[in-house]
Formats: sequence, C-alpha cells, structure tokens
Amino acid sequence: MAVALAAAVFTHEAALRADKPAAKPASTTPPAACRKLPALGCVPGGYFLRGTAKGMWRNQRPQQRVWVDTFYMDQTEVTVRAYEACVRAGKCKPARTVYDDFSRPLQPKVGVSWFAAKAFCEANGKHLPTEAEWEKAARGTDGRVYPWGDTKATCKEAVIKDRRGRSCGVKKEGGQANKGRTFEVRSRKPNQFGLYDMSGNAWEWTADWYTSSYAKCGAACSKPNPRGPCDGAEKCPGRYYRVVRGGSWYYDADQATTTYRNRHYPKNKPYHHYGFRCAASTSEATALHPKR
Repeated sequence: MAVALAAAVFTHEAALRADKPAAKPASTTPPAACRKLPALGCVPGGYFLRGTAKGMWRNQRPQQRVWVDTFYMDQTEVTVRAYEACVRAGKCKPARTVYDDFSRPLQPKVGVSWFAAKAFCEANGKHLPTEAEWEKAARGTDGRVYPWGDTKATCKEAVIKDRRGRSCGVKKEGGQANKGRTFEVRSRKPNQFGLYDMSGNAWEWTADWYTSSYAKCGAACSKPNPRGPCDGAEKCPGRYYRVVRGGSWYYDADQATTTYRNRHYPKNKPYHHYGFRCAASTSEATALHPKR
C-alpha cells in the first residue's frame, strides 16, 4: 500500500510549479479578511491546489488550482452532544448510531444521513461544506497531501488504522471490540486553519454529488466556488451518491489524505458511521457573530 500511495502523490512544491488555474473569479474584489470567531477556523479566499496529477486514484484528476472565497469551517466534527442538543430543540431528527461506544458526548456524531447533516448545519445558520471547501480547509494553500504536510499519516497525527488495528489499536467497548471506535474530537493537533480531525476519526459528508472525475464533471467542478454536478441542486439526473471525505478510524493512511474521495447514498443506506462538520460563508458567519 505504501508503494501505491507513493505513486499516487508527489511533493506539493512540484505540483504547484506544474499547475495552472482552472478559472479566474468573475470579480476582482479582494478576498474577505479573516475574523477570529468562536469554534470556527477561517479559510482565506484564493486559489488552492485540488486533486492529484497522477497515480492510482483516477477520481482525483485532473489536478487544478481552483478559486474558493473566504469561508469558515467548524473546528471539529459535530459532536454527539451538539447533535443531541439540536434534536432536543426540535430542529433535528434523531439519528441512530449502531455500534456500541460511539455515543460519548465529545465523540463525533456518526450514523447520520446526508440529509440529516445538511439539516443540522442549516438549523445552526451554516451549510454543509462543498467538496472544494472541504479540500481547501484540509489541504491549505500549498497543496499538502495531509493536513500537516506530505509526511504519511500515522496514529501520532490522525485516528486511523495502523499495524495495531483500527483506531490505533484502541478497542471499543461492547461486542466486536476489534472494530475500534472514534476518539473524542481534539485528540490530535489541528491544521494550519485550526481544524481538527480533517484526516481520520470519522468520514465527513460534503454537499456535492459524486462524479467519477473532475474532468467528467467539467466546468461545474472547476469554476470559482464550485458546487459539483448540477451545481449542487437537490436532484441531479444520473447521480446517486454524495461525497464523503477525510478517512476514518476504520481505514488506514491511504484513505486519510486531503485528496481521497469516497461516496455513498445520501440516505445512508446501507448504513455507515459517517459524520460531518459545517461551514459558514462570510455572510453566514457575520449573522452568527455580528461585527461590533
């Protein structure tokens, strides 16, 4: 697997030299300045390097620089505590978590459908991040392969499967202990934007419909602030999957990169332990935290 991963990626410095922008933004207005806001990391507007230029993962091609406006991202995956508070307030529907030992207050809330994730974000004045927003938030502005750089993921940096087993060898309580479990959020160091667990812990839903490659998606995936096939519409003919990102406690390092793309049915059937975090545009962030 290490050989395959090495073939799939190359240093971000080389990638940046070879890459060209996919499109220029229609407006020349400078990106909005970042503000320091509670529980949110600010991702400054501008180009970022998306995808990979070569290697085994064809759905990550072509590699391009894509423009995304300034936005904010939850510092952590939405926790069990936060989700259950939304349920008690009558703004979210209950979401069942099948495995034992996945419902501690500060573990990421998993087992939610794409619809439930979207509803939670909207109920809290935010939105489910687009795939481009998610990748920029994870990858930063220099094209790094992992949220911390180009060094392959280990359990020091992320909650993943290693030689000891799933979740870094930590067993879950209850039955099937070897399947492991998620850790509480903030158990690993944050990335350059102050975001935790952008690699590992729980897969995270994004807003976009899945496409087998950015090339096949065309302009919808390469224009400024892309929203994916059908521009993120509720229905998209011929599309059945939404995108999940980031890897998890259950899988090893090759799925914990900033570019790895996975897919699943938005109803989350068959059931998987997917989680999510929310994003906020600058206008959403201002509404949540008015300037003084």
